[in-house]
Amino acid sequence: MSALSPAVPEAPGRRTESRASRSPRLQASAAPDPRAGERATPPAEYPTNEPAASRPTGHPAYSQTLPREPRSAAVARRLVRTALAVWGLEPLTEDATLVITELVSNAVDHGRLPSIRVIVSRPSTNVIRLGVVDRSKTVPTPRTDVTADQPRGRGLLLVDALTERWGTELYRWGKQVWAELGEVAA
Repeated sequence: MSALSPAVPEAPGRRTESRASRSPRLQASAAPDPRAGERATPPAEYPTNEPAASRPTGHPAYSQTLPREPRSAAVARRLVRTALAVWGLEPLTEDATLVITELVSNAVDHGRLPSIRVIVSRPSTNVIRLGVVDRSKTVPTPRTDVTADQPRGRGLLLVDALTERWGTELYRWGKQVWAELGEVAA
């Protein structure tokens, strides 16, 4: 089995970022961060047809390759809950599991190959970063045309409302959609 390798400057990627409002839930859309720029950090290889395997990807982080199927959201939620429990960040669990569900759902709907990669990392003491890697180059954007009678299409609006910031890193072969959440002050 192969794991996500440390970032290698193999092919430049383009990074876009959105900032979530710190006001009450559900902002209409996310605007790209004007500071977003070029970044060369694609994983060296992307496993395609492997059984699901969980392993650290750095310190401290977790990752898992999953089938590009709706049932993978449940496995991703378990991975997030486990990481948050280990890190003592349980107050983030409810929002983080909802966010990872939405990110996985988008990858299932729009990815191209039979697997996706879920990454849960901790860039700082009280911040977690959730990421889903797939082989599609289509950059997700929040829909602004969603009406009450549409059962789908609100996922990125929820991600935007529940996170400090979120964005997309483009690679020559696909992308990673990521979101960061900070610990809620008690």
